[in-house]
Amino acid sequence: MHLRSNLKTLADARGVSIREIARDIDYRFESVRQLYNDEMERYPRDLLAKLCAYFGVTVAELLIAESENKKPPN
Repeated sequence: MHLRSNLKTLADARGVSIREIARDIDYRFESVRQLYNDEMERYPRDLLAKLCAYFGVTVAELLIAESENKKPPN
């Protein structure tokens, strides 16, 4: 099982930048950028909670579980 960040899709749908998100949720830009680019290995609970509240989604909608043999979309 592999977790993939869905933050880019959520942000693009709302038309907000990484910098705007970080400012709006009062969180470090670099951490938000890593999650946006699906580069984060460990997910801080406080960041996930803030993003879920910001976008009005669940953790299951923010982080997508995929089987290991499925390739992520380009």
